[in-house]
Amino acid sequence: MELVDLRSDTVTRPTDAMRHAMATAEMGDDVYGEDPTGNALEARVAALLGHEAGLFVPSGSLGNQLGVRLLVPAGGELLCDRLAHVVRAELGGHAVLGGVTTRTWAAPRGRLDPHEVIAMATPDAGPYLVSTRAIAVEDTHNFGGGTVQDLAAMQALRAWADGAGVALHLDGARLWNAHVATGVPLQAIGGLFDTASVCLSKGLGAPIGSVLVSSAERIAQARVWRKRYGAGMRQIGVLAAAGLHALDHHLARLADDHARARRLAVALGEVRPDVVDAATVETNIVVLDLAGGPTAPALAAAAREQGVLVSVLGAQVARLVTHLDVGDDGIDRAVDVLGGLLRDGLRHP
Repeated sequence: MELVDLRSDTVTRPTDAMRHAMATAEMGDDVYGEDPTGNALEARVAALLGHEAGLFVPSGSLGNQLGVRLLVPAGGELLCDRLAHVVRAELGGHAVLGGVTTRTWAAPRGRLDPHEVIAMATPDAGPYLVSTRAIAVEDTHNFGGGTVQDLAAMQALRAWADGAGVALHLDGARLWNAHVATGVPLQAIGGLFDTASVCLSKGLGAPIGSVLVSSAERIAQARVWRKRYGAGMRQIGVLAAAGLHALDHHLARLADDHARARRLAVALGEVRPDVVDAATVETNIVVLDLAGGPTAPALAAAAREQGVLVSVLGAQVARLVTHLDVGDDGIDRAVDVLGGLLRDGLRHP
């Protein structure tokens, strides 16, 4: 039985065409700045997002670590929402490695409200309190359910930050999805932020890698910190080629993932309207609210027995993520399995 894996869009495997691009990539030593394919990827992503320079890193978490480090000195404060990946899913790295303190705001579905953020920020808190040095925004928002941030809200935050002397970091792991869902140019979003990190290994389907973008001066600093963190790499062209191939061939097709996610949400919502509202599904993530039962672990275990894999985000929260390795047949099967489990009585732990 072939599995339908909806745990994450990180589970994708390179296509045959991507593997060919990787196998034939021109390579050099990236620590010496001599990998032409890596250099080309960094320059391309930086230009797409409206920045001077880019840096290839092995993970989105490292991209965020470096991006925040460039903006927040040890002892400084980063603001982010309480569901943000930087504060919830990076194992306290910003505190442990960067000495960064954080405060969070409540954000329903992860959506940015610039007025609330501005009200809590303290750019100059004086000698006895912690001063806000940067704010992190996530777009799309993972734990919010694939929420796309409103461009006007981000522009308002940027306008205030300019006057307040506060920097902005974008966790754009799934920024590609936001761009495809709305048609807003990548540069119009990325250019609002001082640093931004985007993933290649989620919806774009590359096997590994993210790119951090910023000014040339900051990226030069980030390159030193990448090496200091033990992530200086050599012949990265074999990986960067996958990213370039993904940008050429996998970006526009994200719309297919979004359509399949909505179809999945509509079908499950017809079975159990209390579990999911399809109107909230904006991109490729479907969050199931299982407050009415079953528990998320029970649903995941029962679905796995029938060949469908889902993520457990909490006792009453499950997540489904569509991606290029799950086609229409996979969605049909997921609807049959999950719809049956929700309909036929797994309503209690």
